[in-house]
Amino acid sequence: MSTDERAAPYYCPYCGDEDLRPEENGGWLCSSCRRVFSVKFLGLSLPEVSR
Repeated sequence: MSTDERAAPYYCPYCGDEDLRPEENGGWLCSSCRRVFSVKFLGLSLPEVSR
């Protein structure tokens, strides 16, 4: 994924509504509660394997 693309959330983490609109600087606006938030991918966590 390039830096121009953004991960699309399916619902607002605050109220649960699904009507989200893209905002500037990679944020998302919830049309229901009017909060603006962003989604950040931190990486993958692999389980430790014991031998």
